[in-house]
Amino acid sequence: MAAVYTLTLAPSLDSATLTPHIYPEGKLRCSAPIFEPGGGGINVARAIAHLGGKATAIFPAGGATGDHLTALLYDEHVPTITVATHDWTRQNLHVHVESSGEQYRFVMPGAALNEEEFHQLEEKVLAIEAGAILVISGSLPPGVEVSKLVQLLQAAQQQGIRCIVDSSGEALTAALSIGNIELVKPNQKELSALVGRELTQPDDVRKAAQELISSGKALRVVVSLGPQGALGVDANSCVQVVPPPMKSQSTVGAGDSMVGAMTLKLSQGAAFDDMVRFGVAAGSAATINHGTRLCAREDTQKIYDYLRQV
Repeated sequence: MAAVYTLTLAPSLDSATLTPHIYPEGKLRCSAPIFEPGGGGINVARAIAHLGGKATAIFPAGGATGDHLTALLYDEHVPTITVATHDWTRQNLHVHVESSGEQYRFVMPGAALNEEEFHQLEEKVLAIEAGAILVISGSLPPGVEVSKLVQLLQAAQQQGIRCIVDSSGEALTAALSIGNIELVKPNQKELSALVGRELTQPDDVRKAAQELISSGKALRVVVSLGPQGALGVDANSCVQVVPPPMKSQSTVGAGDSMVGAMTLKLSQGAAFDDMVRFGVAAGSAATINHGTRLCAREDTQKIYDYLRQV
């Protein structure tokens, strides 16, 4: 079984609260906040832990918010490798309005990373053993250009580290230009941008995903299709997995849960169709929870068992 690590360059300490109503200027009385770790790679590591696996989260941590974030991950039994930063780790706010059911997500910019701090993170990543899987997920913070991410990916691959990238826009395009990315999970809009054309016909998504495979940009492409599940393509197969109909409470955390589940299966050497199936199960399991909660192991297993029978 391959070891799994995640890299989060813009982690966050997320706080969630409830308020009866929301309106301008007045004082909004809120419930006691619940604090959770945040950031793409961190959530992938947490999802893997929730599913019974193990992933080490690598990230910058600054100030009291960074200490709080690290302590929360310790409580969830997620191993961490951190680099101390001058800027405090950002804190995001999620507000659920009880009267309307609406959710408001206030996302702050990531803490800036200076040259030395990024270099220290790079050293942590390049100390990973060959054959391990590294998931790079989340946004880039101030001070980190896409070119730095590309250089880090190239150096990691040269050392035999298998890289998964869960990003979007310029960062995802640049990562794929390196080639041989183990797994990417674009949605249909992001896939359209990657191939430079609209995907309007029934078979367009499959063909576009296969282009990324045949061009050597990625070894596996799993296209997220929302309620329709996901379409997975590798060099030898194409599989679509549609989840059972369920009432969705929140889509927050579904993508990270899906990537975590697929990474766990990949580290175990599972078949590609099984990897996609488990990913869809975990993503669906996250949607039946309120707020920002990730997938639960029991819920994921039930959906996974169902999908194996259909």
